Amino acid sequence: MPAPKNPFKAAIRENRFQLGLWVALASPYAAEVVADSGYDWLLIDGAHPPNDLPLLSAQFRAISGRGSHPIVRLPVGDTALIKQALDTGVQTLLIPMVDSVEQAQQLVRAVRYPPHGIRGVGAALGRASNFGRIGDYLTTANEEICLILQIESRKGLDAIDEIAALDGVDGLFIGPADLAADMGHLGNSGHPEVRAAIVDAFARIKRAGKARGIMTLDLAHAHDYRGLGADFMAIGTDVTLLVSATERLREEFSGEQQTSRPPSGY
Repeated sequence: MPAPKNPFKAAIRENRFQLGLWVALASPYAAEVVADSGYDWLLIDGAHPPNDLPLLSAQFRAISGRGSHPIVRLPVGDTALIKQALDTGVQTLLIPMVDSVEQAQQLVRAVRYPPHGIRGVGAALGRASNFGRIGDYLTTANEEICLILQIESRKGLDAIDEIAALDGVDGLFIGPADLAADMGHLGNSGHPEVRAAIVDAFARIKRAGKARGIMTLDLAHAHDYRGLGADFMAIGTDVTLLVSATERLREEFSGEQQTSRPPSGY
């Protein structure tokens, strides 16, 4: 029996658009609540919320098998963290703040077993191989791992062509909020200069034959990015949805004017 098939990786290879949502409440119970909401994928965020590896693993388990594909974003592209995350059963990783082809090459090696990489051999101790019950996991795992690299700076944009050309990089994910900040437009990811950079990045990623991903909390931006060719996209977070829904309910009951906020820069 080989490693489990990765439906998200298969979908982006077949150019089937995948719609996602950010899971940032750092709660397995909350992750389970949204897991059957109809999104193709859910991103368990280890970069900003108060998550550690056991908590990320618990949320991964809560989502698995419930309709949405769980993706984990680690706080940093550390080889040891990547090994541990993969051994818990994670098959799709999003690594933030990738600025160079050298960094990307190291990340590709980190998700692959030797001789093609440096992933440590020990999956029999974890969920990835069903605790050793998947006998040929080691020889089939590489093919089902999906590596998404997040580009969030001008330096990263400059290196996109080299990064996207790497075998083992399945997609590049543009982070508009940090990109806007790096370009001098903190909190304004819709600035024309930022949009122009995203348009250019999407075109270069497409030429390399890789999937283009992005995240936004602004539905107008979401439709724009989809029109630009986004292959996978997150359109919100559980945190912001909870905030807006709870405030709107109170305001409607009290007859208050509903709170109006500018689109979040995330």
